[in-house]
Amino acid sequence: MTMLKLFGIIFFCSLLSPSQEVLSGLSCAVSPGAMQNVLSDAIIQNGLLQQHLQGLVLPNIVGDGGLLNSPTSITGLHLVKSQLPKLSVVLLPGIGVQLTIAAKLELSGNCLVGLLSDLIDILVDVNITANVKCTNFESGTVQVVIEDCLCILGAIKIKILSGLLSLSVNEIVLNQLRATLPGLLCPVVDIVINLVNIQLMGTLNAVIPVGTAGTIHYQLASLPFTSGLFLGLDLDGAVKQVGGSIIPHDSSASALPPLLDKLLVLGLRQSFLNAVLSLLIQIPPQTFTCTPEVFSGASRLQEAITTLVPAGCSACRGTSPLSVKLTLSGNPLILLEENKATVELSVMIQVFVQHLDGPILNLLLLKAVSVDVKTS
Repeated sequence: MTMLKLFGIIFFCSLLSPSQEVLSGLSCAVSPGAMQNVLSDAIIQNGLLQQHLQGLVLPNIVGDGGLLNSPTSITGLHLVKSQLPKLSVVLLPGIGVQLTIAAKLELSGNCLVGLLSDLIDILVDVNITANVKCTNFESGTVQVVIEDCLCILGAIKIKILSGLLSLSVNEIVLNQLRATLPGLLCPVVDIVINLVNIQLMGTLNAVIPVGTAGTIHYQLASLPFTSGLFLGLDLDGAVKQVGGSIIPHDSSASALPPLLDKLLVLGLRQSFLNAVLSLLIQIPPQTFTCTPEVFSGASRLQEAITTLVPAGCSACRGTSPLSVKLTLSGNPLILLEENKATVELSVMIQVFVQHLDGPILNLLLLKAVSVDVKTS
């Protein structure tokens, strides 16, 4: 889930262009399950929905009672809490994403039937379904809109403190809740989804520093799209040196592998990775003292280097600790193959001793050419 948050997956955004499976630049495909996990955390687990439902107040309910029943009024009806909220996600190809929120709402208020005043508690099952899509893409940002919000009421349980509940009260409450709750709940869902969009959009447009050499800036390149099996995001990634100059890289289309049982598939082009490595070689040389405080094998390294020193070199021996200097050189290159990535990178490793009176004596100079990294 960390990778999802890193790229700010606004997974409830939709497709406004035909479905496809070929993306350009940085790209990722996200499963409905991953989308559901992220949105459930943001809306349900973090308490955002409960926070905006908490102030929900329903209009007063008034009934004249008819010929045989006493006049009835229910006032101060408000939400006490929402119980067991659950969120589910369904992809709608060519339309967007359908969110469904199911919950039990616990309401409480004052009930006056004739001259008798009592407390009334209501427990109602609600099922809110909203079609969500993105629009107005501009400079890496989108707007989220909700279409066709539908609120369906399920089982309703009504209880008053005295236990005397007439059929007229029950019918009045049922009719009023069906008439008013949808108009109150859908705007709350709209507010919550837009707040989540703002939070996640902040992570979609991000600048990542690479030491002191430069930055990697990525943002949404176009409107998200869905094929019905996954939501696709196409991202622009700019690798910039200090001063603002951009290291060019190929952003032509590339195909993503199928999701299968994975939550997320992320595609990084080889040329983009090479641009990042080119930025890394601008990092200044790193020098550290070879002591046990720096790394545990310092003593063994000191002994190994000492055995290589010629017997006649008195200046090579002493109590001064070894120093190691790492210098990146040459142009880095990454080669991608199936289940394997090979990084060709030249690294100069200099081992030396610096005496107290100042002079530096080089003991060893190595050049590391490549490192193989296998992935599965």
